[in-house]
Amino acid sequence: MNPRTIALCLPLGASILLAGCSTMAPKYTQPPAPVPAAWPAGPSYKEEPSRPAPKPVAEIPWREFFIDGQLQKLIELALKNNRDLKIAALNIDRFQALYQVRRADLVPHVDANAAASFQRTTDSSGTAKTSDLYSVGLGVSSYELDLFGRVASLKDQALEQYLATEQAQRSVQISLVSQVATGWLTLASDRERLRLARETLANQQESYKLTKNRYESGVSSALDLNQAQTSVDAARVDIARFTTLVAQDENALNLLVGSPVPADLLPQSLSARLTSLQDIAPGLPSDVLLHRPDILQAEGDLKGANANIGAARAAFFPRITLVSSVGFSSDDLAGLFKGDAFTWSFAPRITLPIFDGGSNRANLTVAEVDRDIAVARYEKAIQTAFREVADGLAQRGTIDEQLAAQQSLTDATSESHKLSQARYEKGVDSYLQVLDAQRALYAAQQNLIGVRLARLANQVTLYRVLGGGVK
Repeated sequence: MNPRTIALCLPLGASILLAGCSTMAPKYTQPPAPVPAAWPAGPSYKEEPSRPAPKPVAEIPWREFFIDGQLQKLIELALKNNRDLKIAALNIDRFQALYQVRRADLVPHVDANAAASFQRTTDSSGTAKTSDLYSVGLGVSSYELDLFGRVASLKDQALEQYLATEQAQRSVQISLVSQVATGWLTLASDRERLRLARETLANQQESYKLTKNRYESGVSSALDLNQAQTSVDAARVDIARFTTLVAQDENALNLLVGSPVPADLLPQSLSARLTSLQDIAPGLPSDVLLHRPDILQAEGDLKGANANIGAARAAFFPRITLVSSVGFSSDDLAGLFKGDAFTWSFAPRITLPIFDGGSNRANLTVAEVDRDIAVARYEKAIQTAFREVADGLAQRGTIDEQLAAQQSLTDATSESHKLSQARYEKGVDSYLQVLDAQRALYAAQQNLIGVRLARLANQVTLYRVLGGGVK
């Protein structure tokens, strides 16, 4: 075969040879999930009615779950502007580029080059001589024949890292959606608590005026007047506290959204938002947990560590590197492409590890330990996810009963307050009884708002920990 043809075809032949090679990475096997096959059962857990298999939560778009129009617009704004989500998206671009770098190592890199050199020398007789050399050509520099899959293993590792960052971005997005919803609901509850505190202050001030008039008329004692004053001051303290909380809630939403939140997207009270979320069914652990993005990310890291073992194993075997070039060379620029100016070179190099002080063995050990660490992290991610869902289901199983009991308590306390107020005005009871009833009613009303918030927040939490959709 013509040497010129050999030089041109060697890189192509190497690529074809490479296409058939395989890596030395261990065959990947998904570790079994270290959690029970069913969710916990008992007094704390709601008995799910038998019905057709529910739609997986991961397939429920967030717009179908968060059905309130204001909240939907707020979430859309956060998905557009949140900086953590932008960082996660940029990380995907970064690892995609790193994967392309590793993938490019599988094929020869052909470079065009042109050079000119000028040299002046003097021989023993003192005669000076000037020599020129011009060259142009195409060359392959340091291309590794991946006979044992070292480069392919590194490419596989980069691919898994890239896929893991995609899952990390999904996880950030799900977390962002749930944080925005929870922050929005918290703001609604604190605004309602602030409104309740203001209404209570107005009532307490009116009660204080009546008690003061009774005191000045000699009907009530100084003790009754001072007790009425304590109720007014307590309401003022709560107004200041809830005013601060409302401002902090708005600041938290601004940070999550990534820009100031328009006032028309902020809720005024929680009571008007009790039906802003859809209910969901938990499904089975194996269907739910293995599709959560954080667990898929952990599995991607595990697959990457598994691929890296192949690269560490391949380091024990010879490494063949090719250097070749074709082009034209002449000492006369005008004759660079004339006559016999064609040149070629082919310089294969083989490196065989003989003594490395144990570095290859140590690198393989590191790769295997990294894989074992990744397995443990993957299993821990599944266990953590199972615990998060189990906690959410435990609260879900009792929250409705707690809400009903709190509503009943609030209604009964309200009736007791009316009766104690009437008995005081008729002189049957002291003002201390009225004060106790007022405090009990106010506490019951505040707790009712808190339980309502807990119920809605539980729905948001379940949507997140069950791998809520991000479409």
